[in-house]
Amino acid sequence: MPTLYPLKFRPIYKDKIWGGQRLKTLLNHDFSPLPNCGEAWLISGIEENNSIVSNGFLADNELNELVEVYMDELMGESVFERYENEFPLLLKLLDANDWLSIQVHPNDEIAKARGLSGGKTEMWYIIHAEAGSELIAGFKKKISRFELQQLIHQKRISEVLNYETVKAGDVFYMPAGRIHSLGPGIVLAEIQQSSDTTYRIYDWDRVDDNGQSRQLHLDEAIDAIDFNLYTDYKTKYTIIPNRTTHLVQSPYFTTNLLYLNHAIEKDYGYIDSFVILLAVDGEVGISDKTVNYSLRTGEAMLLPAITEKVIFTTATPSASILETFIDLD
Repeated sequence: MPTLYPLKFRPIYKDKIWGGQRLKTLLNHDFSPLPNCGEAWLISGIEENNSIVSNGFLADNELNELVEVYMDELMGESVFERYENEFPLLLKLLDANDWLSIQVHPNDEIAKARGLSGGKTEMWYIIHAEAGSELIAGFKKKISRFELQQLIHQKRISEVLNYETVKAGDVFYMPAGRIHSLGPGIVLAEIQQSSDTTYRIYDWDRVDDNGQSRQLHLDEAIDAIDFNLYTDYKTKYTIIPNRTTHLVQSPYFTTNLLYLNHAIEKDYGYIDSFVILLAVDGEVGISDKTVNYSLRTGEAMLLPAITEKVIFTTATPSASILETFIDLD
């Protein structure tokens, strides 16, 4: 069987009632003929939205087909043992030209009790933010289930939510159960469990082109919400140039940041997992000593688990790249 290599995929574009044009104007994604693009799915194993390889001899194959064929060579032994033939993560770009609904995602326990494949824990990395742009993450005051239900009914839910003004480089970990929303003017990368289950709580009373409101899921959402109050919702980190900066470590994925201003070599041989690379600023060159690749801001690549040493170079004065893998140790 031919040897695996770093894989690129064709993005899957989705127009949204809140979507904009920045994935095209800022990141050069051509989502025509869609009128706007709220989401670009860069790497997905979700049924009916399965990513298709765009480079090399495996071009035109679906991601989950490759998982079935290459198994632990692609996924890693421990990852394949746990998830079998389903790719466990979903990587998206989001562009918000208006507020997303106030929403929440279920955890694994709730999702499986409702006949779903799994929950949805995610993280956000802000790639671009217009001045004053905000998002919602969690609560700003302690509130009971009954009090929240009353505020939802009165359309006053925003009074108890935690608003954060954001800038490029900000990171937010959004575990399942955390109420959240994304405001206009923000482009971000979203790394998440392989699930597209969202419970809308409030959708700002808007309607679509046909005058229809989007469905809300209040009963499902209330049972899924984490009502705990937290001190911090934004991830704190300090960049060390040309070294690995840890951002998020969860049971579902680990994500690090590499800020580069010169060439470095990284050894991924010790990781029993695939590695997703996503350029979030500048342009980076990637070589596995056989083939040279490049990633511009908003482009992603999947390194198979058999990948060992990789050389990163910068095609711009500096570049930033996210690396994501699954650590089951």
